[in-house]
Amino acid sequence: MAAWSERLAGVRGVLLDISGVLHDSGEGGGVPIPGSVEALARLKRSQLKVRFCTNESQKSRGDLVGLLRHMGFDISEDEVTAPAPATCLILKERGLRPHLLIHDGIRSEFAQIDTSNPNCVVIADAGESFSYQNMNKAFQVLMELDNPVLISLGKGRYYKETSGLMLDVGAYTKALEYACGIKAEVVGKPAPGYFQSALQEMGVESHEAIMIGDDIVGDVGGAQRCGMRALQVRTGKFRFYIYLTLTCVHGMRPSDEHHPEVKADGYVDDLAEAVDLLLQHAHQ
Repeated sequence: MAAWSERLAGVRGVLLDISGVLHDSGEGGGVPIPGSVEALARLKRSQLKVRFCTNESQKSRGDLVGLLRHMGFDISEDEVTAPAPATCLILKERGLRPHLLIHDGIRSEFAQIDTSNPNCVVIADAGESFSYQNMNKAFQVLMELDNPVLISLGKGRYYKETSGLMLDVGAYTKALEYACGIKAEVVGKPAPGYFQSALQEMGVESHEAIMIGDDIVGDVGGAQRCGMRALQVRTGKFRFYIYLTLTCVHGMRPSDEHHPEVKADGYVDDLAEAVDLLLQHAHQ
């Protein structure tokens, strides 16, 4: 790879993932990743613009910000690009009335949305609400529509909580896509429009921005396809390797650093190291 001074030159804005970068979610709200509170404070004291870009869909934006502030993070609601508010704007613009397969924690975000006689399905990380009954109801709604519309709040495969890896909304979205023979519209990472809206709010061009996340596909790959640079942290769901029995000849899935399709502009141990490098090399 090129020297850090070359890779980070000209960066004016930083997009930060939240889960796996700032904190690990879990029982009681989760825990901050060591050094992340101080790292964010240093970043926000710099001349770099900062915005948060998350696929969180189990907590409302207000509840998420409140939780992070309680942990000590300097963050406000208007600094966060989140999928539920973005989805509500789309529903209103297009006159869509959703059947909601979502977590109760974000239901308040949809309080002003008409859900009568649904003409689309909105799916998010519903957690324990991903029962057969609820999935089948979403399937039935879609199959009854002449032009079925499925909107997925993100399309992640899994995420990390303090108790371990957790299956994400992407697996359930794929099931509905397969059963109904349709393609979901994604509101969240890695959708290009989602990144572009965050950049617009931050007021920087894509070539002036860098994404810091723990997801090699959703964060890193998605940002790079928009013309941004991207760093992957070795926290959260970053995978060094996974022993498997049927995938690779040697029984091992390659680490994120050897992903077959996506290569980050750099790999760092955590947000603290990323901030150290940015403060040293950005603006050059």
